[in-house]
Amino acid sequence: MRLKKWARPELAACPWAVDEPEKLRGHWREAFPREAPLHLELGCGKGVATAAMASDNPGVNYIAVDISPDVLGDCRRNVASACGEDVDHVLLARANIENLGWFFAPEDRVERIYLRFPNPWPRRRHEKRRLTHPRQLVQYRALLPVGGEVWFKTDDAALFEVSQMYFGVAGFEPVWLTEDLHASGFAPNYVSEHERKFTAQGIPIRAGIWRKTDAPVEEDFTRWRPDGEDAGD
Repeated sequence: MRLKKWARPELAACPWAVDEPEKLRGHWREAFPREAPLHLELGCGKGVATAAMASDNPGVNYIAVDISPDVLGDCRRNVASACGEDVDHVLLARANIENLGWFFAPEDRVERIYLRFPNPWPRRRHEKRRLTHPRQLVQYRALLPVGGEVWFKTDDAALFEVSQMYFGVAGFEPVWLTEDLHASGFAPNYVSEHERKFTAQGIPIRAGIWRKTDAPVEEDFTRWRPDGEDAGD
């Protein structure tokens, strides 16, 4: 990501940008002026989809997280353009989403989590870094009530296939799945900058919604590989 000198000053001056999210751990719901369903976007990128979604749904509180302040700068501008500079139902947070427990606690309780086009980490030794890996999914389970959902999109066919196994062993059930989102008729579909790029290249978008169940979760990491091999190779 190219360094944007304006991004950090704009984020520092923005009342709805959070630079130290760990200080809100356990108190995210209180950070909004109104109690409402809370949705969490992990890896919001430039916020093109975030902005459209927040504009259409003022009755939902959103937390959009990304690790890069340069990317969050774009997200801030896109949200402000769509919702106004005084938006009060969106918070932007700069954090490493692999360590969700560092800045979120179970009492924060989110009803929905969005994963849009995460890094597929195709090399097997990096498998545990995938945001749909069971090691991550159990972190999401801690925040979601039974019936809470994870909405996932990817252009990567292999990641989509293995993620269906991941969700299953982590105690989620599929609600809706498609191998071609744009041909499915699903609406509303909030399109991110990555989705625009992949669609223009003719790459079908895979998508799914999974719901948390109250089923017991297998916590033996060595069983979370399709072939039973240890995940650290």
